[in-house]
Amino acid sequence: MSPSASSPRFTVADIRKTFLDFFAARGHAVVESSPLVPGNDPTLMFTNSGMVQFKDVFLGTDKRPYVRAASVQACLRAGGKHNDLENVGYTARHHTFFEMLGNWSFGDYFKRESLKWAYELLTEVYRLPPERLWATVYIEDDEAYDIWTKEIGLPPERVVRIGDNKGARYASDNFWMMADTGPCGPCSEIFYDHGPEVAGGPPGSPDEDGDRYIEIWNNVFMQFDMQPDGSLRPLPAPCVDTGMGLERLAAILQHVHSNYEIDLFDALIRAAARETGTTDLANPSLRVIADHLRATAFLVSDGVIPSNEGRGYVQRRIVRRGIRHGYKLGRKTPFFHKLVPQLVELMGAAYPRLKAEEARIVEVLRAEEERFFETLENGMEILDAALQGGATTLPGDVAFKLHDTYGFPLDLTQDVCRERGVVVDEAGFNAAMERQKAAGRAAGKFRMDRALEYTGAGHPFTGYELLEEPARVVAIYRDGTPAQELPEGQPGVVVLDTTPFYAESGGQVGDSGVLDAEGLQFGVDDTQKIKADVYGHHGTQTQGVLRVGDAVTARVDVSRRQATMRNHSVTHLMHKALREVLGTHVQQKGSLVDADKTRFDFTHNQALSADQIHEIERRVNAEILANHPTQARVMAIDDAKATGAVMLFGEKYGDSVRVLDIGSSRELCGGTHVQRTGDIGLFKIVSEGGVAAGVRRVEGITGANALAYLQDMEATVQSAASALKAPVTELQARIGQVLEQVRSLEKEVAALKGKLASSKGDELVAQAVDVKGTKVLAATLAGADARTLREAMDKLKDKLKSAAIVLAAVNGAKVQLAAGVTADRMDRIKAGELVNFVAQQVGGKGGGKPDMAMAGGTDAAKLPEALRSVQGWVEQKL
Repeated sequence: MSPSASSPRFTVADIRKTFLDFFAARGHAVVESSPLVPGNDPTLMFTNSGMVQFKDVFLGTDKRPYVRAASVQACLRAGGKHNDLENVGYTARHHTFFEMLGNWSFGDYFKRESLKWAYELLTEVYRLPPERLWATVYIEDDEAYDIWTKEIGLPPERVVRIGDNKGARYASDNFWMMADTGPCGPCSEIFYDHGPEVAGGPPGSPDEDGDRYIEIWNNVFMQFDMQPDGSLRPLPAPCVDTGMGLERLAAILQHVHSNYEIDLFDALIRAAARETGTTDLANPSLRVIADHLRATAFLVSDGVIPSNEGRGYVQRRIVRRGIRHGYKLGRKTPFFHKLVPQLVELMGAAYPRLKAEEARIVEVLRAEEERFFETLENGMEILDAALQGGATTLPGDVAFKLHDTYGFPLDLTQDVCRERGVVVDEAGFNAAMERQKAAGRAAGKFRMDRALEYTGAGHPFTGYELLEEPARVVAIYRDGTPAQELPEGQPGVVVLDTTPFYAESGGQVGDSGVLDAEGLQFGVDDTQKIKADVYGHHGTQTQGVLRVGDAVTARVDVSRRQATMRNHSVTHLMHKALREVLGTHVQQKGSLVDADKTRFDFTHNQALSADQIHEIERRVNAEILANHPTQARVMAIDDAKATGAVMLFGEKYGDSVRVLDIGSSRELCGGTHVQRTGDIGLFKIVSEGGVAAGVRRVEGITGANALAYLQDMEATVQSAASALKAPVTELQARIGQVLEQVRSLEKEVAALKGKLASSKGDELVAQAVDVKGTKVLAATLAGADARTLREAMDKLKDKLKSAAIVLAAVNGAKVQLAAGVTADRMDRIKAGELVNFVAQQVGGKGGGKPDMAMAGGTDAAKLPEALRSVQGWVEQKL
């Protein structure tokens, strides 16, 4: 049975809005969906749940201006630990891309409010029949059990206690842990009962894997800190983390059983059917295409371009799997990118960035389709041939050839084989991959790093105004463990009650310097945040014994900080110039600012031309020459948006932000900067290149570094001018003259070699022997290059009429070979086979056309014997 016929039919858009409105009315800050690529988190390949953007808050390394939050988060599970790719399209509820509804409490409300609001939203707002709802709790969580049964009124027989069902203490479906240690706690899952006509048993029963009882919402209660010895320590501020799958809820509210029947997927499947010419809307391939379209389009909008490594490789796998399913439906030309406008129409209002990036998404997917369609048909033919004759296993070397030559990811090959009941020899594939030393897929692993256990209050950062100030040591760490003192010669981390040291953030490296007092010195190599407002000074105790409570003077390395500030400030100017010169599609994808350089990664599909680089440099240096003052203001996030300040996509901003004006640039930034643009001195781009498909990198330098670079370049130019005996002002013309002389001499050499080959050819004719009416010649042509060998071959074929010829040239240990066969002998002798026969004997290989072929070798000592073997080989062919 389905919900009551009187229940409203919520669209996917309605469900999103209703959820956010419900929690906003209860004091929650509505937070935008973060990108699918987690910001500043190398431990996770993709955002796979709503809590990812709040990870630092749970770990205590960040804090927000709100204690309650709600969001609809775009998620992806298609790589590493969370990988649903193989099930997509063949089950009712598996997706690569999905949306997660979630609400959070950071030390504010706890179990009672969380569970009561969940029940209220489901039954009173979405109007699900209360008698269809079940709940699970951890077996020891009496508090949650009593809230469900005594306060909410769920019958005890529909509240299931789940114990340690995964083989260890606290290893349970209803006990959540970030990692082996750290924040953890019980959880309570809410299930919907589809009715007795659907197979399956309630949660915790032997038949729980059926489709009758479907989990729709999980409420996680982080109330403990798991210790290394397995014991639990209560957290000082318990938190709530909930997640509800939008697609699953939509299926229930829209009275359908499969997620692929909800309104959003119904529209995408119909669009896929239209583009592939398919009439059977229940075909699983249409589901795969619809799902993979969402995943790939959102990935492109978040800056992930198909490539052969890391996130880009996962993106390529998904795109090509979608294309292959279209091919399976009979579509032999690109179609996938044509579905993007339909997706934008359905989801662009909820995700404005999708709409803003529509043209770019279409272009990226179109280019990937065209690239794959060029080899898809050949690859499928090889796969079909390998599976003929009832084969039950596909050899690993065939799978590797498909991957290496035709761009078939292994799981795509496995997908095809699975449909035909064939197993892929994955071990053989991996062995072939290792032999070729090819890069394997990057794998994501969700690992929560345990922060230093600092429980004190936050401390002020004074580094915007000061580079030196008195401070007191409030904490010391040795080997990550709190200590009362740090002996001389020992590395450690020191926390001060106030600091002028900037901690690494926003691409700017942390400050270095010293902490000193009479008889004491601690060398600071780096500064990192322990918590949002607690700075850890990493370094080594170089003099005396440092103790908690000691008074020290904190001194930042002034020259290093100033050089870093110049590079950070110029990064803002360069970012603006890049967008002006290249287009507003330019989006920052990473940066590193230190004392030596600024390194800036950004989205752009082609190399920058010399003219574009010069124009960017001109604009930046014009801003520097104008000597504009730098202004930093702290204001509300909404006010900052109203000023037009650039906000980096994927960064996490609080209610109050720091708006930085540098020249005509206005961005949100917490870094340290010069007082006026003129302090930068000079800006020069020193390198530009690609770091991934669709991502470019520029490196620039400023100040004294830029001056030293230009002086080195000047010295190089002076040296070249001296070598060519020309003034610097005439260097370009002189180089042109030299190049013209070189080209003229090369022509003369080529002509002389041609004459030499002709004369040598006349001499070689007499060396040819007759073998069954065919002239066979195998000889060395001293001093010849590849061109000379070919010219000599043509002359000899003309003179010998019916012949098979091998000519060789030696340069050190290397051998160059040419083989030629006259037209009347090509029915029995192929030049490619002949040259390969000889090449293999001298450590090489080669091939070519039946009448002319070239090869190389690395063992000249074996050449005489190889040439002597030609006559016997030709005789066998005749």
